[in-house]
Amino acid sequence: MNGLPRIVVVGAGIAGLCAAERLRELGFDGEIVIVGSESTMPVHRPMLSKQFLTGELAAADVLTAPAENLDATWRLNTPVSQLDPRRRVVHLPGGEELEYDGLVIASGVEPRRHPGGMNAHPRVVVVRTRADTRKMKNLLDRSREQVVVVGSGFIGCEVASSLRSMDRSVAIVGRTGTLMNNLLDNDLATRLTDLHRRNKVRLELGVTVRSWAGGASRAELLLSTGRTLGASCVVVAVGSVPAVSWLRDSGARLDNGVVCEATCHVEGMEDVVAAGDVASWPNLRFDGKPRRVEHWTNAIEMGRAAAESLLSGRESATPFTPVPRFWSEQHGLRIQAVGMPSVGVEHVSLDQVSTSQRSLTGYLRDGRLTGVIGFDRSVAVLDYGKKLRDASWPDTGTTGDRQPPAQPLSHV
Repeated sequence: MNGLPRIVVVGAGIAGLCAAERLRELGFDGEIVIVGSESTMPVHRPMLSKQFLTGELAAADVLTAPAENLDATWRLNTPVSQLDPRRRVVHLPGGEELEYDGLVIASGVEPRRHPGGMNAHPRVVVVRTRADTRKMKNLLDRSREQVVVVGSGFIGCEVASSLRSMDRSVAIVGRTGTLMNNLLDNDLATRLTDLHRRNKVRLELGVTVRSWAGGASRAELLLSTGRTLGASCVVVAVGSVPAVSWLRDSGARLDNGVVCEATCHVEGMEDVVAAGDVASWPNLRFDGKPRRVEHWTNAIEMGRAAAESLLSGRESATPFTPVPRFWSEQHGLRIQAVGMPSVGVEHVSLDQVSTSQRSLTGYLRDGRLTGVIGFDRSVAVLDYGKKLRDASWPDTGTTGDRQPPAQPLSHV
C-alpha cells in the first residue's frame, strides 16, 4: 500500500456509494476502493419494478451517478470471496488480496430462489438488476400470455400492479391468504388484497407451487390445489437473503445478516462497519433487538452513518437511530409507512373517519407509538414521521441528531 490510508467498500449498491460520498464530505483524503459483483454503477432498485418495467424510464435513467468529486476506484464485476480481519485483507478473484485500513460491508442481499423451481428456465426471472427487468420486458414483448408472479410480498405486488397498468394478464401465487401480510396488519392486508382483485389480478393465495414444467416458449406451474397455471413469464419474488457467504470464515456474527452494534460497527471487529440491507443492528430509538431494514432510504442513510462511525472510531461514534420509511404505489393507491410498525404489538386507527381507500393506522408497544402506515394519507404520514423523530429515545434519553466525527480512523 502507499502512504495514504485505504478504505474498502464491499458492495457497489446505493449503501456503498453513499458511504463513499460521506467519507469525502467529512474530509477523508485517502484511497477509496468500491468492490462489487454488480456490473453497473448503483441502480435505483425501486424503479425496476415500476417505471423501468412499464417503459416510463430508460435503462440509463435508473442508474445513480456518484458525486463528481468522489475520486474512488470502482472494481465492478468483482465478487469478494473472503474477509480476513486479522490481516485486514479481502480476497478477490485470481488470488488477489486487497488490504484495507477501514472496511465498509455493504454487500446487500440476493434474491431468494424458489425451492425446486426452474430457476434456470428461460421464462423465469427475478427482479433484482437492470438485466433482470430487461429480460422480463423482452419476454413480455414476445407473448401476450398471462404472467405469473410467485410471491405475495412487496415486490410481487408492485410487479403485478405495473403489469396491470400495461393491460397485461397477471396472477399472483402466494403461501399466505392475503397480500403483503409481512408488512401490513390483517385489515390493511385484506384491503390491499381486495384492491388487487378489483383490478383483475388473479389471486391464488394460501397455496404453494407443487411442480414446474414447460418448454422454451411457455412455463407451467402445478399448484397444491391441483390447478395448473400457464405463463409466458414467471416472476419469482419470494424474498431475499443477506449476501454474507464471503463472511463465513471471518469471525463476524451472522444472524439474518451481519450483526452490528448500534453505531454500525460490526461486532467483534476493528475498523469494520456495515450498512444497508446486509446489516442487522439495534435501532435504539425503538428497542435493543438487532434487525435488518430493507428499504431504499435506509440504505442511503445507513451508508452515510456507517462512514461517520468508521472515521469516528468505536469509542466516539454515536448510535444510528433513524425513523425508517418506505412507500409503494399499487393500482393508484399510495401506501406509506414511517417508523417500525412491526415493533408494535397492537394497532389503532388514527383517523376520525376511515374509508375503503384512505386510512391512517398507528402501531404501539407499551402505549408508545412505534410506526404509522397510511393509505393515501401522505401529509399525515409525514407529520407522524416528524413526531417520531422528535420523540426521545427509550434507551438513551436523547433526541439529538448524529454529529460528524472529529477524528480519522482510530489506528491511522
